[in-house]
Amino acid sequence: MDYTNLAKKILAGVGGKENINTAWHCATRIRFKLKDESKADTNKIESLEGVVTVVKSAGQYQVVIGNSVAKVFDPLAASANLENNDKKNPEKADKESNIINRFIGFISSVFTPFLGAMAGAGILKGLLALFIAVGWLTTKSGAYQIWYAAADGFFYFLPILLAFTASKRLKVNQFVATALAAALVYPSLVTIASNSQTINFFGIPVISTTYTSSVIPILLAVWVLSYLEPILDKIFPEAIRNIFTPLFSLLIMTPLTLIVVGPLGTSIGTILSTSVSSIYNFTPAIAGAIMGAFWQIFVIFGVHWTFVPVMINNIAKLGYDPLLPILSVAVISQAGAAAGVFLKTKDKKMKSLAGSSTITALLGITEPTIYGVTLKLKRPFICATIAGAIGGAIAGGAKAHASSFTLPSLLALPTYLGSGFTGVIIALIVAFFLAIVLTYFFGFTKNNFSKTANSSVQANTEEVIAPVDGTIIPLTSVKDEVFASEAMGKGIAIVPTNGEVRAPISGTISALYPTGHAIGIISKQGAEILIHIGINTVELNGKYFKILVKQNQKVSQGDKLVNFEPDKISEAGYDTTVMVIITNTTNYDISETKETEARNNWVLKLTNKETVASNITEKGAAQNV
Repeated sequence: MDYTNLAKKILAGVGGKENINTAWHCATRIRFKLKDESKADTNKIESLEGVVTVVKSAGQYQVVIGNSVAKVFDPLAASANLENNDKKNPEKADKESNIINRFIGFISSVFTPFLGAMAGAGILKGLLALFIAVGWLTTKSGAYQIWYAAADGFFYFLPILLAFTASKRLKVNQFVATALAAALVYPSLVTIASNSQTINFFGIPVISTTYTSSVIPILLAVWVLSYLEPILDKIFPEAIRNIFTPLFSLLIMTPLTLIVVGPLGTSIGTILSTSVSSIYNFTPAIAGAIMGAFWQIFVIFGVHWTFVPVMINNIAKLGYDPLLPILSVAVISQAGAAAGVFLKTKDKKMKSLAGSSTITALLGITEPTIYGVTLKLKRPFICATIAGAIGGAIAGGAKAHASSFTLPSLLALPTYLGSGFTGVIIALIVAFFLAIVLTYFFGFTKNNFSKTANSSVQANTEEVIAPVDGTIIPLTSVKDEVFASEAMGKGIAIVPTNGEVRAPISGTISALYPTGHAIGIISKQGAEILIHIGINTVELNGKYFKILVKQNQKVSQGDKLVNFEPDKISEAGYDTTVMVIITNTTNYDISETKETEARNNWVLKLTNKETVASNITEKGAAQNV
């Protein structure tokens, strides 16, 4: 696939670089903060090969790509100059968003850059625990100590990584923020805290706290730094700013963090961990059922990011997290639903997509599964939710927990070793196979099943309605040789009973004649439609016509376009027949559906020949066009 070309098309689809406040990507999707979402052509973007779907959530315009998202984002970022444009400041872009959307956007942008590395380090920690349990390694072996340093080192120095990504998001000096985080995990201070010793700063006592593996304290510290740094930049002249702003940032923020901000963040983290633990311990099975059922719904709306710092904080404070095993059950249930679709559908394209989505979901990436298969077909998603709830209840009831943070998937199994591990295995098996069975037998209605065979065809089919009330007649019967010969394209004609012309299809006004007798529309999928009101009515020079739209205006099907006076036009000696012509007819297969000759019972279906040729895989689908 040409990722550079796809990036250019996505950039054009969102309204160009001028319409982007900021953009970043997570594991599967490009997340945009757009200045004006109405300028984005969602249908056009979703029709691109390589795009799974478009989601509008948490104040973001999200283009779901899948595992190749980085390959698409890199050329897009280069074309849009995302790194160097100060206008793309996320905090400025977020000012119009509500506080919840701003928080979700901040969390996702902070954790996304290193999420893959974090997941890998977490799995490595789990594997090492497994190797110790089966006797393949000992804690004193050199191999164990080297690998453990690589795995645990990531989490031990997590505040440094968070400082780097958070400062980039908040547009403060990344190296000053990193130095501040390094101070929090500096060996001598860690030793003092671990030994419960006390120190003071000019007589002010410093609360003895260990910040290794912590999340909230450094995020709060960088947030405070984002307000201090601009003040210092204003105080110091430009000639000395590059040295004195970092100097005073560290002079002020390091003690402030150790004395006030850090302990506050630690207290917040303790409250969160205690609250989650209390709720979970009160009714673990019910908590498991709720999280198992709703986790993928949280993913759809983007609010799952709010749980990431909570889960990491749980591991840092409690030594374990009870949520991650349950979330793995929810993920595996989506894989099971996709497998059910794979077994049931007869459509080759859907079968291929469902098969690949099953594998990616087992590995923890569910967006292609959700948007391409289960949510698209609706019932399979519900089946997965039911299976996830039941499996989650089993995992919760077993009081399973994770010893390290990683992406919820089959790969995370080693991190669940210990209490409740057998329950997790049972829960995963139940969720996967129950989702398959439910989807296979209940995941399709008769109509829904047939749609899986022709969904790609329907996606490229547009419906044109009659623009005026009246009687439908063949285009070949009109009293104009050019129109009747279909030299300009195929279409239909209407003998009008009133003078109100409405848009026969959604699209953009591409041609607008000053006389009002003709108007052109280009649909969202490229169909070029000409509406010609009357024969030779151009000679009236606009008399009896009133134009209601403007050139390049976007219209929806049924919007008013032109008013005209058919009676007066007839009295002036002109034929008032309205012609609707598809001027790029050669690009389409055209079929007519009508119950009577009345406008409200008539539809013209346009199906793009090129896309159908590449997408139709079964005779039944072709017949359904």
